Amino acid sequence: MAFDSTQITGKLLVAMPDMGDPRFDRSVIFMCDHSDERAMGLIINKPSRDLRFNDLLKQLDIPKARREHQIKVHVGGPVDYGRGFVLHSSDYFSRNSTMRVAGGYGLTATLDILEDIAQGDGPDRCILAMGYAGWGPGQLEGEIQRNGWLMCDADAELIFSPDNDAKWSRALELMGINPLLLSPGGGSA
Repeated sequence: MAFDSTQITGKLLVAMPDMGDPRFDRSVIFMCDHSDERAMGLIINKPSRDLRFNDLLKQLDIPKARREHQIKVHVGGPVDYGRGFVLHSSDYFSRNSTMRVAGGYGLTATLDILEDIAQGDGPDRCILAMGYAGWGPGQLEGEIQRNGWLMCDADAELIFSPDNDAKWSRALELMGINPLLLSPGGGSA
């Protein structure tokens, strides 16, 4: 089965119970980019246990936020954890740094968005992720074909929900799948 970028970019990947890679256990990944050469996504349901937004601002010498922000920093994936990405609603756009993503989302990876968020001028809705999930040529397609991932349409309410613990089961429910009935082993016909 062949995939093109419109089939994966802007979609959610939902890890199957027997994923095999503990870094992706019960992960929900928003797919930011997909091509024949690479695929890139952000895990949207794994908050960082040791990094808070205001701590990050302090580390980057960005003036302290006017108020304590409820923005959780997420572990976006195992690749390049020192690099931050903000997945956000389309109401925010930085001409030089925002990439528009299918489905009406934006992705910005520059300090200006963090400064804007800190001052209350950022997007209405966003997720800040450190690192990303990345795949080489054909790697993601192979994982999907081996039943490692399910794919569904992105849902803004799910993506930006503060309830990270419920995102995996909620994504499955959007596909009409009861998480309790999901078999850990895949089959083929």
